[in-house]
Formats: sequence, C-alpha cells, structure tokens
Amino acid sequence: MTNSAAPRRHLPTSPFRQAAAPPPPKQFAVGDRVTHDEYGLGRAIGVEGELAVLVDFGSRTERITAPFAKLFRL
Repeated sequence: MTNSAAPRRHLPTSPFRQAAAPPPPKQFAVGDRVTHDEYGLGRAIGVEGELAVLVDFGSRTERITAPFAKLFRL
C-alpha cells in the first residue's frame, strides 16, 4: 500500500520525465497593452490583485476575471 499524500521523488537516472511545474499566474499592470480573444486590443486601466483586470477596449470597458485564459499581454 502506498501513501498517496507523499510526493513522488524523481531519480536522476530515471528514463521518465519529471512532472512539469505549472506555469506562473499571469500578472498585469496598469497601462499594459493587452489583447483578448473576443474583445480585441485594449489597455489595462485597473488591476485588482490576481483576481481581475479592468480593460479599456475603446468601444467598451470590461472586467476580466482570473484565470485570464483569453487575455494576453503584448
């Protein structure tokens, strides 16, 4: 019986790849130029920590919440 709570250790001689670390969370700052898959190009005008970003897309202003899957910094 194995203990599933204990992390598995990776041996240097193992032929298998070590599990990849998750990517760091996206971070935005006021003034960043961004693009969104639905809304297009915009500029970050407000940041609520790691929870949301307020973006001005020209014709509309949208509050984009984490995990920011469709929002990319340019």
